[in-house]
Amino acid sequence: MMIETENTPNPDTLKFLPGKKVSEVGPIEFLKKDKSINIPLASKILSLDGTLMVFFGTDFITVKKEKDLKWENLKHSIISEINDHYSKGNSVVISKKLNKQFTETKSTESNEIINKINEVLDSKVRPAVAKDGGDITFKSFKDGVVTVELKGSCSGCPSSVMTLKQGVQNLLCHYIPEVKSVEAI
Repeated sequence: MMIETENTPNPDTLKFLPGKKVSEVGPIEFLKKDKSINIPLASKILSLDGTLMVFFGTDFITVKKEKDLKWENLKHSIISEINDHYSKGNSVVISKKLNKQFTETKSTESNEIINKINEVLDSKVRPAVAKDGGDITFKSFKDGVVTVELKGSCSGCPSSVMTLKQGVQNLLCHYIPEVKSVEAI
């Protein structure tokens, strides 16, 4: 199995493309400090020295490493773990069977502005950040301020502030006049 890699705007993350389905339940992030990770591939990647985070998108895996570590020292081990996972007959990393455990609870608040914010994020922003190996999720809207959470390669990326202000904020302000600014948690 040939696994391709792509650089992301964040020099400490690398995007791995196995050419197969990765997550059937949407984007999910695991950090090394997480206590109980019951996804075997996540555990194996995070057990490698120097890895800090693993992020599973629909068809890609993003891994974050320690700043001082070079990708040449880590990339082969990550690819080996991904190959091993799929060579054991697994068709995905996170299946729909685990859906209840991992899907985020969406706000049931039926606020028209929040619905518009989510629509813009889902249709215009999420596909763009997924190309860079990350994700963005809506957290709240209060007094004109949209709060979002950046995950995957977007979390801690040097470009994320510019992306947030020049990209996400401009888009949301353009489509939704009630939005005045966007902040990340």
